[in-house]
Amino acid sequence: MVVDAREWGSQLRFSAPPRLVEKFYREIFDRLGPFVLYGSGDFHYLSALWLRGVTQPFVLVSFDNHPDWDIRPPTWACGGWINRALELPLLRHIAIWGCGNFECWWPHNIFANRAAQRAGKLKVHPWADDRPSEDRQRAGAILRENWRQQFSAFASRIGAANVYVTVDLDCLRADKALTNWESGRFTVIDLQWALAKLREQSRIIAGDICGAYSDPNYARWKQRFASNWDHPKLDLPSTEEIRRINFATLERLWPALAQ
Repeated sequence: MVVDAREWGSQLRFSAPPRLVEKFYREIFDRLGPFVLYGSGDFHYLSALWLRGVTQPFVLVSFDNHPDWDIRPPTWACGGWINRALELPLLRHIAIWGCGNFECWWPHNIFANRAAQRAGKLKVHPWADDRPSEDRQRAGAILRENWRQQFSAFASRIGAANVYVTVDLDCLRADKALTNWESGRFTVIDLQWALAKLREQSRIIAGDICGAYSDPNYARWKQRFASNWDHPKLDLPSTEEIRRINFATLERLWPALAQ
């Protein structure tokens, strides 16, 4: 099923006022299934809306190049949507895998949701291959050589839990996905393996994929200013090449998630 929500694009991109988000939710949610494929990572905060459809206690597993844990305003924005997920009563734990962004490290992580981390409800697993040795020892840090062992241990710990999986394509290498943000370090094979590992014991009851590049358009000047300030400056290929690369990746990832 395809739902055309393009009229909302410029209004919701990057951030939006709560009243607008709720209006969008009321209009569209009943038309969605448990697995959703939608737009750029600029809209990733909409995953917090999709999570409202989960009716059983669950674990959220996010594959993302950014932690999206910023506690500062705006309330509804792509950089802080994890906090909206943490407000849901049925959520038991969030695990974010594959962050390669500077936001995971001091001093840029000063606005992280530390309360959720201390409570054990939020754990981030950032890449540390290119970090100093003390950072490699940080709890949750992963290396290319050991991340699968760590993920296997995580999958064993959550056991038969209900799992919601969200994939932002910016967690992938630039040759596998072209996005509006910095590229991560996973390969498609990595994510296929991780999803299969989760299914060995857990139940993936719902999920989403977002992150493919789209041209940025904004309805409000404050929204445009904040977004342009936050986004990296990227040198991207042609629109046709972007679509070719992203569609090839989605053809492999979508069946692995929504089987």
